[in-house]
Amino acid sequence: MIKVLIVDDHALFRRGLRSLLATYSDIEVVGESSNGADAIAMLPEVKPDLVLLDIGMPGMNGFEALKRMKQSSPDVKVLVLTQYDLEEYLYTVLRSGGHGYVLKETASDEIVFAIRATSEGKAYLSPGILQVLIDEFVRNEQTPQNPDKLTPREEEILKLLALGRSGREVAERLGITLKTVQTHRYHIMDKLAIGNRAELVRYAIRKGIISADA
Repeated sequence: MIKVLIVDDHALFRRGLRSLLATYSDIEVVGESSNGADAIAMLPEVKPDLVLLDIGMPGMNGFEALKRMKQSSPDVKVLVLTQYDLEEYLYTVLRSGGHGYVLKETASDEIVFAIRATSEGKAYLSPGILQVLIDEFVRNEQTPQNPDKLTPREEEILKLLALGRSGREVAERLGITLKTVQTHRYHIMDKLAIGNRAELVRYAIRKGIISADA
């Protein structure tokens, strides 16, 4: 029996997932939580084999929850179930100790397959996120490599931020959420070891991303 803890801030999604998993004799939902902090507190009590974890939750996000779960319960498997098909999110999940990454648009039978594979210690990636990784690999192979290893989307966001656009303005221009912009900004500054906007502007000028009189 695979004991599963569901962590997602949408009650309807949790209910639907619980109903789905109840139809399988080898899976038991031992608990559910709407946020990361409560889920972490539940681990010693419900002792799940696997946690189904959402990323975009209010308060403590899924990335931080994942890190803390692995610190408090190193043996628990964590399968991220999310709507975000971003390679940066996947890399963060894997670096934090996650065992799998499944898109919420995935068919129900694939979710069950992912649960079973992950519970056996196998890594599992949804075909949707695999396609994103393949597309990114192809783009990188076809274009000159940036010495600082920024992705094309990160370069695009870096340029807009260096030109003085706010995070909300960048989000509106690119058709993405403010949270996504903030995540990209974090990864940009982390990769480049930059601590503030002034350093970001200097870097953009030095690399020719923007001109000094922009």
